[in-house]
Amino acid sequence: MRFMLISDSHDALTGMRLAGVEGVLAETAEQAEAEIKKCIEDETVGIILITESLASTCRQTLDELKLGRSRPLVVTVPGSKDDKCSDDVMHYVHEAIGIKI
Repeated sequence: MRFMLISDSHDALTGMRLAGVEGVLAETAEQAEAEIKKCIEDETVGIILITESLASTCRQTLDELKLGRSRPLVVTVPGSKDDKCSDDVMHYVHEAIGIKI
């Protein structure tokens, strides 16, 4: 099983890639929903990580996924374009692999 990040932030995408997490950039709700559907169809994806700001744009799809399926697990992570969230992503990378960026 693998993780997949769906992000609207280049910083979050880069930070998670440094931690070994694959990801895609989705700038609209439609792109995010298309990526979520790809993850559902891919049996190897066990956990979807999605940035908070992007998750808020496709809340109904995520709620249906959480209530109707046991796989994949959906986890919301910080990652909007403001500095505080970028710092949170860098903290995750530091915690995960011990590298301070």
